[in-house]
Amino acid sequence: MEADAAPAAVAEVMRGFPAPWAVAGGWAMDLFLGHQIREHADVDVAVFRADQAAIRDHLRGWELRKVVGGGMLPWRDGEWLALPIHEVHATRDGDPRALELLLNERDGDRWLFRRDPRISLPLSRAILRAADGIPFFAPEIVLLYKSKQPREHDERDFAAVLAAMDAEQRAWLRDALEITQPGHPWLALTDEFGGLKPTAGTSGSPPSRTPAEASARRAQP
Repeated sequence: MEADAAPAAVAEVMRGFPAPWAVAGGWAMDLFLGHQIREHADVDVAVFRADQAAIRDHLRGWELRKVVGGGMLPWRDGEWLALPIHEVHATRDGDPRALELLLNERDGDRWLFRRDPRISLPLSRAILRAADGIPFFAPEIVLLYKSKQPREHDERDFAAVLAAMDAEQRAWLRDALEITQPGHPWLALTDEFGGLKPTAGTSGSPPSRTPAEASARRAQP
């Protein structure tokens, strides 16, 4: 599959959605780099919890199942999904595309880390855009989620993306790991790039420049 084939198909599905959304997970890494790192089983799509009624309406006709306690149950019309539920699988008869919807938290114009709301980023830094306009989660956010119990493909994503991140992105990731997982092995690796120290802050100071990859641009307000 071409590097942008699945994200482009998802962008078509999401066309007209009236709220912010972003490709997440492994495909977000590919969009940041501008090429595909590895194969992916599905596409993760991040939306905000406050917009869950809007995504239900937008995907009318799809089968929506929430993940609860490791199993999947139907997401009923009118049902509000509160924490800790944050994952919904969307499928449609005759459509090979399967979406994994990830409900994210926000406070105004800031993205909040679901596992620790002390960690945040302005939406203008949290959601980037590929050269073709497809929105995707910033790599530091994706890697922070992957860091909890990294599998082999998560380690591959980290190794592939770290060098392409700018100093501000790596510093933010380092700060977040220090808060959530002191002693995480990725901390030492982030320091290898120019001896980085925590400078950006997990509150996400306004960026001084765009990501190193020309294929990724800051989202426009």
